[in-house]
Amino acid sequence: PDDAAPGAVEKDASERGGGRRSGAKLSSGNRPPEGSNDAVVVFDGSGNLRKDGGAFEPCMLALPLSRRPLFPGQQQIIQVTHKDAIKEVMTLFNKGSPPFVAAFLHKHTEDVPRNATEDGEEPTAIEDFHDQNPFEVLYSFGTRARIMQIGHFVAGGKSGSEGLQLLVHGYDLIQLEKVLNKGPPLQVQVSRVLTPPYRGDDDTIKAYINEAMHTIREIMKIDPQFREHAAMIHAGLDRLERGDPSAIAHFAASLTTASGADLMRVLETENPTEKLKVALELVKKELELARLQFKIATQIEEKVSKHQREHMLREQMRIIKKELGEDKSDGTDKLVDKFKQRLEGKHVPPESLEAINSEMEKFSNLAKESQEYQITRNYLDWLTMVPWGTYSLDTLSLQKARLILDRDHYGLSEVKERILEFIAVGLLRGSVQGKILCFVGPPGVGKTSIGRSIAEALNREFYDSASVGLYDVAEIKGHRRTYVGAMPGKIIQCLKKVQTANPLVLIDEVDKIGRGHQGDPASALLELLDPSQNGAFLDHYLDVPVDCSRILFVCTANVTDTIPGPLLDRMEVIRLSGYDLQEKVKIAEDYLVPNSMREVGLWPQVKKAEEKPEEKAEEKPEQGQAASDDQASGAAQPADEGESEVKEGNAVEKIDVAAIPAASIDTQAIEALIRWYCREAGVRNLQKHIEKICRKLATKLVEHNEKTNSASGDSASDGSSEAAKPGQSELASGTFTPEDSVELRVTEERLSDFVGKPLFTSDRLYESALPKPGGGKPGAPTLSVTGQLGNVMKESSQIALLVARRQVAHRVPEDRKAFFEEHDLFLHCPEGATPKDGPSAGVTMTTAILSLALDRPARADLAMTGEISLNGKVLAVGGIKEKTIAARRAGCKALVYPHANQRDFDELPAYLKDGLEVHFASTYDDVFRVAFGEDQAQA
Repeated sequence: PDDAAPGAVEKDASERGGGRRSGAKLSSGNRPPEGSNDAVVVFDGSGNLRKDGGAFEPCMLALPLSRRPLFPGQQQIIQVTHKDAIKEVMTLFNKGSPPFVAAFLHKHTEDVPRNATEDGEEPTAIEDFHDQNPFEVLYSFGTRARIMQIGHFVAGGKSGSEGLQLLVHGYDLIQLEKVLNKGPPLQVQVSRVLTPPYRGDDDTIKAYINEAMHTIREIMKIDPQFREHAAMIHAGLDRLERGDPSAIAHFAASLTTASGADLMRVLETENPTEKLKVALELVKKELELARLQFKIATQIEEKVSKHQREHMLREQMRIIKKELGEDKSDGTDKLVDKFKQRLEGKHVPPESLEAINSEMEKFSNLAKESQEYQITRNYLDWLTMVPWGTYSLDTLSLQKARLILDRDHYGLSEVKERILEFIAVGLLRGSVQGKILCFVGPPGVGKTSIGRSIAEALNREFYDSASVGLYDVAEIKGHRRTYVGAMPGKIIQCLKKVQTANPLVLIDEVDKIGRGHQGDPASALLELLDPSQNGAFLDHYLDVPVDCSRILFVCTANVTDTIPGPLLDRMEVIRLSGYDLQEKVKIAEDYLVPNSMREVGLWPQVKKAEEKPEEKAEEKPEQGQAASDDQASGAAQPADEGESEVKEGNAVEKIDVAAIPAASIDTQAIEALIRWYCREAGVRNLQKHIEKICRKLATKLVEHNEKTNSASGDSASDGSSEAAKPGQSELASGTFTPEDSVELRVTEERLSDFVGKPLFTSDRLYESALPKPGGGKPGAPTLSVTGQLGNVMKESSQIALLVARRQVAHRVPEDRKAFFEEHDLFLHCPEGATPKDGPSAGVTMTTAILSLALDRPARADLAMTGEISLNGKVLAVGGIKEKTIAARRAGCKALVYPHANQRDFDELPAYLKDGLEVHFASTYDDVFRVAFGEDQAQA
């Protein structure tokens, strides 16, 4: 500090030791500041105190250095930024002769830029020691230097203050003795450091000097920065070759890029040999650094030169090919860039990536006129369009799946429950792959739409791949690229279309796959669907493995008989039975009628959710008619709300649908349509008939509109200004009157006017008891069956005859036992144009033959089914729900089922079982008692 006691400074000087300094005196041009001590005590060479001497500077201006120290004999630029320091330097410099200053290296700023801060604020001047002790932040050894030149510069920071640049030349080594004034500027007392004279007879010093000179020359050969200053360095070496070893050490150290601390080691070392040794170490490090830098520069230069050479050769090759007419610059490069851009963000397997890169390299060297150009281009197009490693996030939610299934499908409770179980298992496992669902059922029951609903519930892309008539393996596994017009298989086409690697793929009508001379498509499909194989599915066209294990496959079929066993074994079969009358009526009212009405423009568009409930209630048709269901899926939406369009020539007249009388189909009409026209298990045929009715209603409405237009045109011929415009009618203006309106309500009585005569006129061949058959001509006993029966049904008739004979032998008198030996028997199944087959009619045939043999009619309200064995056992059959529906439709109240089918009957809805007398038979004796009234027992 400034007010430090003289004893403290003297103690500091004594601790640093003496023996190198002599007396002191005031130098000309430098005077101590006011308030400083006139007498300063230092040590002389003998250890005695002296008050003056030639090697002592009582007061000097000290300037701190950043990064590197100043060596004697060298020149360096010093920047001064503090205004007080600038003022003092300018005062000294303007006195005449160049002044001397003391230059000391700052310890804490050697690695910090002098005029830069992180936040851009004005930096603290390095000359300011207000809060610092100069003895702690400055090295004690420095250089006495003379200011040779002064220049102004703009300092860094927001204010842009000016500073001074001083070109100084180092003369002597000095040591800091005492701080006179911390300033700024800093005023100090220093003593010059005297070095022992060199006599030139020390071999060690000579060796160090020669090695240092040799190392410097080696660096000059390698380092380009040294070569730039070669003339100056050579001049310095020539001057110092036989000079002071300390000067040589200082010169060598000044040429290196060592840190300030390492350079200060050279400056502070007293012994010439040690000084040279330290300097030589720095020079050797600089040599190694120069060699490493040269090696790096050489490698980079070689690499750049190689690239430049390749670029030059490619340009030459391009020009040559252009001259030869083989230039590919018309799109090949853009195509390659396009292919590479497609692969960005995709996780391509290494094997596939290697094939893609190989094909790209091949494609880039092909001429456009080459035969392989288009083939390779198409191949790369397919390879890069495959969604490698791109997956959509599954949404596994039972609540969402249940809402979607209930929205899109009515009934099918068992099927919906099984799908929810499937999703629940996937939720626990975290994925739903590894399962292959197969929906089996008659046409029109919603197999395809269920697959679409599953895809929506899982948030997966949906792809429908029909397999009807598929006879070529290449449809699944792709063609070889050697064929003309080769393409990948359907699964690769699916991945290209959906752009995700985990879609839901629906393989429709899998039971109708054919087999041709091109191979067995079912076997190829087996490889695709098998979870243990499809992880690396190999398409013949791509010829690289594709991961299909994340794809969820859903198949549909009408029957399972034609599906190959190994393929069926890998599927989880879910059976969909047909719809009964109540389900069909509900589907028609909620889905089919509203959709069909909107498609033909008879009903307005679905209203928005924010409408008031009472407004909706006003638009609802009256009770007993088919009401609109706003949630019906797949409804066609007109372009404008509440309006349809009638086109006449080029003019389009918009009709306000709200003004049209309510179009509706009565519930009784829908029931009659289902019973007498559409008895199939599904609702597809029912939808066609409803659409036919809606089209006829639309035609009727437009015809009425045209008649009204014609009448309006006739009334306008008198020239009245209020006449209707051509093409405008009461229908368009909404001015209907009751007598002018057209009837758009379909009732049961008017149903035949829209869909024609009923296809089915009766549910039974005989409404009452069977008529007694006429006696046949006696002859050889035979049984003839007619009605286009299959082999299984013909065999059932033979078994029925055998069982009937046994029953007759036990139950008829002796005069009737010869019935079968005396009469020819004929068995006919109605609707002979329809092929029929199956064992389910065994008990029915037996009962019919026994009724004829016993001459006793069976119950008129009886229906039965079951396969009969040789011993008279009644075996289980399928289709219990469908047969129950048919029996109710025919008016049969008593039903006989095999005992093994009791569980199937118990699972039927209550409304199907209500009012039925059901019997379960184990043997034919049970059937006989029910059919012929002996010991009847209700189930």
